[in-house]
Amino acid sequence: MNGALIENDGSALLIHPRDSVAVALRPLAPGTPIGIKNIVARDDIQTGHKIAVQLIKRGSPVLKYGEFIGLASADIEPGQHVHLHNLSMGPHRAELPGDLVSSVEEPAREGAVVEFKGIVRPDGRVGTRNYIGIIPTVACAGTVCRLIAGDVSKRYPELLQNVDGVAALTHEGGCAAPSSSGGGLDSLQRCLGGFLCHPNFGGVLLVGLGCEVNQYRFQLERAGLTQGPTVRAIGIQELGGTSRTVELGVQIVKEMLDNAGKVKRKVMPASEIVLGLECGGSDAFSGITANPALGVAVDLLVAHGGTAILSETTEIYGAEHLLARRARNPEVERKLLECVQWWEAFADRHGYEINNNPTPGNKAGGLTTILEKSLGAVAKAGTTTLNDVYQYAERVRERGFVFMNTPAYDLPSITAMVAGGATVVCFTTGCGSTVGCKPSPVIKIASNSPMYERMSEDMDINCGIIAEGRLSLKAMGEKIFRKIMAVASGEKTRSEIFDYGEVEFAPWQMGVML
Repeated sequence: MNGALIENDGSALLIHPRDSVAVALRPLAPGTPIGIKNIVARDDIQTGHKIAVQLIKRGSPVLKYGEFIGLASADIEPGQHVHLHNLSMGPHRAELPGDLVSSVEEPAREGAVVEFKGIVRPDGRVGTRNYIGIIPTVACAGTVCRLIAGDVSKRYPELLQNVDGVAALTHEGGCAAPSSSGGGLDSLQRCLGGFLCHPNFGGVLLVGLGCEVNQYRFQLERAGLTQGPTVRAIGIQELGGTSRTVELGVQIVKEMLDNAGKVKRKVMPASEIVLGLECGGSDAFSGITANPALGVAVDLLVAHGGTAILSETTEIYGAEHLLARRARNPEVERKLLECVQWWEAFADRHGYEINNNPTPGNKAGGLTTILEKSLGAVAKAGTTTLNDVYQYAERVRERGFVFMNTPAYDLPSITAMVAGGATVVCFTTGCGSTVGCKPSPVIKIASNSPMYERMSEDMDINCGIIAEGRLSLKAMGEKIFRKIMAVASGEKTRSEIFDYGEVEFAPWQMGVML
């Protein structure tokens, strides 16, 4: 998946030698000659959409990336547009014959030592940012968290000069859920526990209401934490209301800022970086430019001993075989496939189909089925061994390339990876996304040049130049890797400049609400 594009005539490109479709690089009118297999466009075909390069009979597999993306729902002639009107999802990829399985690339393992300037915390973990967090145990305490953060900013602006900021990360959960483990409360508690001890925080204040299911004492106990200089917890009801809670909260945060402001960055090896991988607002170029280029960067990071987390289980659906064959052992493979099976059952139980994804924006950009979208999405993961599989917001302990079971929705997916320990996030996008996720910086990687030029104030890197033949995947991957190192050392991303990342804190709300 990270190899060179095999054929590009300026009008369309062919990704893999056995593909039955190519991707339009510009709008194609009927009668436009295309150098790939000497075909002629028969329809109006928009940029990023698929064009048949051979006769595809009704009921036959359609191939892109050298893999199955669906079945032709009608006879498709060379030069015709291939999309929703003549391509259906068909069977799940795992049900197809083995002759469609592509070869596995050898993992990258070598490289010189690379360093960045990180922040070493008392527990030995290394961060890339130095925030103070204010987090409610329950949605009812969210406003008090915001009031504390606002008062600190007004009263002690000088203390904010030596840190990255004070982040009030409110959410919608914490009560009206069964107190037994499982479901939304379980995922919320894992998220909060991960943020409470995240290395990008110099201190965290946990604020409770008092009558909620998710009592702050339970939350601290579950996370294995006790109160001290870097973790404090207070309750609104026990303190006598909003004003008293805000006043005490401000004083606690002030003390944390005093301590955090004394922290200095130290030179650390790249092996201390934990990178979250996300794609959102994808288009047909995401799987051709941005995702495989990020995959090259991931291989470089893993070669230097670092960690990369792939997530979004419903966006590996139909491509999980590519990850399963990279599993370190049968147990890791089993855990991955069980995640996929859980989502199949979950969707069926609620009357959905996993192919309800792609989104309308994805489809407008040329993506037809979840199989096609997934094949492009897994390219972010590079080529190295899959070392472990984690449930939502679990703390990642294994180095190298790992997978986390999350929904495909960007916000709860990124939230989970950061809770798991991601200290930097790379986010590829074709339509243009603007989200951030404090306390971890989010690097935005554009898949196409028109969007990058239109939204350049929000994008950090343009991978569209790959499709234009101006830079190779390998060279772009190396550029992304250098950007990761620079951001890990303190360089601000576009989303940080706009101060994104607080309202995007979104623990997964699943399960029963009472």
